[in-house]
Amino acid sequence: MANPVIAQKSPYVVDLDPGTYWWCACGKSADQPFCDGSHDGTGISPVKIDLKEKSQVRFCGCKHTKNAPRCDGSHKSL
Repeated sequence: MANPVIAQKSPYVVDLDPGTYWWCACGKSADQPFCDGSHDGTGISPVKIDLKEKSQVRFCGCKHTKNAPRCDGSHKSL
């Protein structure tokens, strides 16, 4: 799989508690924006994010960000 699936053309805005999370980079997860293992065999791996404090995160939904796992506005040019 050369290119990820576009899950949505806007960010996922999520309020999260401190902890470790895995962002889906392939776009195939049924648990967007988080990885559910659907990337197996795609050649695309999820991205780990560690939060030290409660945070609101704008996860990339289009999977084309240059600042993974955070949205950088790339969806505006798709």
